[in-house]
Amino acid sequence: MQLADFDAAPNLVALFLARADELGDRPFLHARRDGQWQALTWREVADQVCLLAEALRAMGLVAGDRVMLVADNRPEWCIADLAIMAAGLVTVPAYTTNTERDHAHVLENSGARAVIVADARLARPLLPAVLRANGVTHVIAIESFRLPQLGDATGHDWAALVTGDAACARKAVAARIAGIGREDLACLIYTSGTGGAPRGVMQHHGMLLRNVAGAAEVLAQDFGWDPTGRKPEAFLSFLPLSHAYEHTGGQLLPIGMGAQIWYAEGLDKLAANIEEVRPTIMVVVPRLFEVLRTRIMKQIEKQGRIANFLMDRALRIEGRAVEGAKRLVDRPLDLLIARLLRPKVRAKFGGRIKAMVSGGAPLNPEIGTFFSAMGLTLLQGYGQTESGPVVSCNRPATGLKMDTVGRPLSGVEVRIAEDGEILVRGELVMKGYWRNPEETAKALHDGWLHTGDVGHLDAKGRIVITDRKKDMIVNDKGDNVSPQRVEGMLTLQPEIAQAMVMGDRRPWLVGLVVPDAEWALGWARANDEKFDMAGLQGLPAFRSAVRAAIDRVNQELSVVEKVRQFAFADEPFTIDNEEMTPSLKIRRHKLKERYGARLDALYKG
Repeated sequence: MQLADFDAAPNLVALFLARADELGDRPFLHARRDGQWQALTWREVADQVCLLAEALRAMGLVAGDRVMLVADNRPEWCIADLAIMAAGLVTVPAYTTNTERDHAHVLENSGARAVIVADARLARPLLPAVLRANGVTHVIAIESFRLPQLGDATGHDWAALVTGDAACARKAVAARIAGIGREDLACLIYTSGTGGAPRGVMQHHGMLLRNVAGAAEVLAQDFGWDPTGRKPEAFLSFLPLSHAYEHTGGQLLPIGMGAQIWYAEGLDKLAANIEEVRPTIMVVVPRLFEVLRTRIMKQIEKQGRIANFLMDRALRIEGRAVEGAKRLVDRPLDLLIARLLRPKVRAKFGGRIKAMVSGGAPLNPEIGTFFSAMGLTLLQGYGQTESGPVVSCNRPATGLKMDTVGRPLSGVEVRIAEDGEILVRGELVMKGYWRNPEETAKALHDGWLHTGDVGHLDAKGRIVITDRKKDMIVNDKGDNVSPQRVEGMLTLQPEIAQAMVMGDRRPWLVGLVVPDAEWALGWARANDEKFDMAGLQGLPAFRSAVRAAIDRVNQELSVVEKVRQFAFADEPFTIDNEEMTPSLKIRRHKLKERYGARLDALYKG
C-alpha cells in the first residue's frame, strides 16, 4: 500500500479491490446492531460489492445508467456505492432529509433507472416521486419492508442480491472495470443548494482519486499514517454520505488508506460513540465544533476555579502562539495544563484522535484556537462539490494558521482572479453540471473552476477566504462586508445559537437572531419567568440581554460591520424548515423570503 497507488489506480473500484485483497479478513466497516458493534471484513465487503454489481447488470442496467441511493450512514451505503460503480453505472446520492419534491427533482434531472433505499421511513417521501418519475425500473430495499405497487418498477430485496458465487462475480467485475478509466463518470452529486434548485455535479473517477491522494499525503507526512495497514486509522462517519465532503473524506479516503470506518448512530449519540470508537480521524463541519466548544466550556466551568483558571490560561497561551509571540515564561504553566486539563478534554474524543478536519463552511478562527488550546489538532480544509471537494487543507508542516485554509493539496493549482475570486485547476475539477451547459459555462473557463469564493494567498501560499462572491454585502456607500465573519462572531456568544445578517445597499447591517435555548432557560429561571421562547422574546429585559451580546461583538467590529438593529426568528434554522442545507449552512434566500419584511422594518425605526 503506497501513495503512488492512488495515481496508478484506473478507477475507484480497482483501488478498493486492491485494498480488499491486501487486507482480507481484517475488519473494515463497523455498525452498532443489537446493542453491539459488528464488523464486516474487507473480504466480506468485496464479495457483496461484486455480487450486487452483477445483480444490477442482470436487471438490465447498462453502462452509464444512474442509480439513486437513499440511505443513512451504514455499511450498505458504502457497498451500494462501490457496487454501482463496479457495474459501470453512476451513483446518485440523495439526502435522507429530502422531501418528495426534492426526490422528484433529482430523479427527473438525473434520469435514474434504479433506486436503492434503506428502509420504510426513508421510502415514504421517495416512493411517490418514483411512481411519478419516468424511467425508474427497479427499487431495491436494504431492510426488508413491504413495498407497495411500484407501477412499471420491480421491487427487490437487498439480501437476495448479495448472496451467490462471489468468485464468479469478482471475475466479471474485474473484466468490466478494466475498461473504466479516470475520466469516466463515477458519481452525480447534487449540491445541497443555498439558493435555487440543486445541480448535479459530474464527478469522475480521477477527480476523486486525486482528492484521496492529496489528503492521504497530508496524513502520511504530518500524522504518521502507516501505509502497511498494521496500525489502521479509525474514521467515525456521521456527516451525510450524500454530501461530497463525507463521501470523499469519510469513505473514499479511508478506503484508499486501508482504514476502518465506524458508522455513528446519529448526532444524538455522537458523543457516546466517539468515546466508544476512539477514532483517530474525524471529518467535521464548523457548526458541530461550535456546539462541542460550548459544551466543553460549560463542563469545565462546573469544575471550579482551578479548571477555569487553567482553561483561561490555555487560551491565552495558544492565542500568543497563533500570533507568533510565544513566551518562555509560559512553559511551566503550559506543562501543568498539559497534565491536568488537556487529557480530560482529549478523553471526551476517545483519547486517540490525531486530527479533526473541518470543512463544508468557514470556521471561525477563535474555534480553532480553542481546540488547539485544549490539545486537539484541528485542521481547516477548503473545497466544494465541484472540486471533489478538497482543494486545500491546513497542516502542521506549513503552520496551523486558523484564519487560512492552508496550501493547495498536491496536484492542485490555485490562482486569484482580478476581482478576488479563487480559481482552481487540476484533475480534481468536475467535468460540468449534468444536463446544464449554461451553468457549466459560467463555472468553467479554460479548465479553471470559478469557485465563487473571494480570497487571497498569504506569504506562505495559504488560501485566505473572505466570503462567497454572491453573499458579499455591499452597503449603500460601496463598502464590502463579509456576512459570514459577523455571523460567526455573533454565534460565539453564549446567548446566540444562530444568526444571519443583511444590509445590501443599506446604510448599516441588521441581524436575525435565534437565542440559545440552554442560555434562555437559565435566564428564565434566574429572572423567575416561564420558559417559553416566544414569550421571552417579548420581554424587554430578555431582549436587552441579547442586545448586550450583540454590543459585545460590535466592539470588535469596524463601523461598517456593526449590527445596529436585530429581530428574533420565530424558530431555529433547521434542515426540516429548509432554512439550512444538509451540510448545516444557512439558506439566505429562504430566510430573506420568510423574514425580509421584518428585517426591512428595522430600517424604519
